[in-house]
Amino acid sequence: MNPSETIKTIKEIWLKRLIKQFAKGDHLKSDLTDQFLLYFNLMEQSLETGEAGWFDSLMDTWSTSLTQSDLEGNDNSLTDFVKQIVSITHQVCLEQLDPESAVILLTDLLPISLYVLEKAAHYETEAKISYVTRQLDQVRLSLEKLDRSKSGFIAVAAHELKTPLTLVDGYTSMLSDTVCFDENNLQHRAYINGIQKGTKRLRAIIDDMIDVSLIDNNLMSLNFQPFWINRLMDVLLIEMKPSIDERNITIKIQDFEGYKELNFGDPERILQVLRNLLMNAIKYTPDGGEIEFYGRKLPGFVEICVHDTGIGIDSEDQSLIFEKFSRIGNVSLHSSGKTKFKGGGPGLGLHIAKGIIEAHGGTIWVESPGYDENTCPGSTFHLLLPSRETPPDDKTAKLFEDLKAKG
Repeated sequence: MNPSETIKTIKEIWLKRLIKQFAKGDHLKSDLTDQFLLYFNLMEQSLETGEAGWFDSLMDTWSTSLTQSDLEGNDNSLTDFVKQIVSITHQVCLEQLDPESAVILLTDLLPISLYVLEKAAHYETEAKISYVTRQLDQVRLSLEKLDRSKSGFIAVAAHELKTPLTLVDGYTSMLSDTVCFDENNLQHRAYINGIQKGTKRLRAIIDDMIDVSLIDNNLMSLNFQPFWINRLMDVLLIEMKPSIDERNITIKIQDFEGYKELNFGDPERILQVLRNLLMNAIKYTPDGGEIEFYGRKLPGFVEICVHDTGIGIDSEDQSLIFEKFSRIGNVSLHSSGKTKFKGGGPGLGLHIAKGIIEAHGGTIWVESPGYDENTCPGSTFHLLLPSRETPPDDKTAKLFEDLKAKG
């Protein structure tokens, strides 16, 4: 009797054994018997033809029956299911057939069983990959939607806050003008100065929020003009002198190639970047520390480095600090001043700096040995700006050409 005939003699017992084994399981409950009969028929066809590819469609169908729990779990449900079928087939052959017939049948079934197990693992893996991919796509879409909502909220909140802030500013200025004529109202002047200081800081935060909205929506426009890095640094140091003196910070500036050379960019925005970097360095450098500016000229770029002797940044945080609302250390321990040691803030400065530099076609990154408030290993921010000897567009070039001709 050939194997395809031999296997028919165990069909009834084989089917009963499988139903008994899986009747209480979670696999294919509704059409359990029909599925097993189909599996048996495919074994017969495979034995007759010598081809195990008949099982491809069945394994594909079974893989689609996997539940969400099966797909989320670490167990190989379909593969284990097929393993048990193969094992029961082996047991029934040994129990119901004489040794010689059992050996012949199992020898012919071995490559078929291996093929089915391989296909079961393949289709189950594909099903799990497909499920995980769908889950990741859903997470990505949710994150994108959340990010758009955050950007939209920031933009709306910033613009809505500007209106009442302008009113507060205007009425405070009128009060200030009134009180200035009365030398006896020194206390009132102090109150007004406090309000003006608060509104100034609030306006700066609102402006930052608007910049974040522009960057996130790729709406930031640059006003290209000639600028010199050394002149921007002069303006910056004059502007930041009160904070530098208050914290007893030493500022060192090393001259470098490109430092005094003409370049084209948006000087107001580049000054904003340098301001944010300097404020960040002051904020995380203890009193009496040192901040150094240096750089070099590279092919097509000018690199500006800002090195401080501050508390440093952990390696895992060195990319996160350029994200919105990211801050170093324990936020609950921060003071309220923008340039106080570990001073508070919304965590937008470096994100804005990154957006401005990338809008210019440059890049920004940070290097630091790590975070330590005791040894203060420091940080170095690298700012890579394109070196442009001429304006990037014909309109700007013609404008400054005409000005140069008039001069």
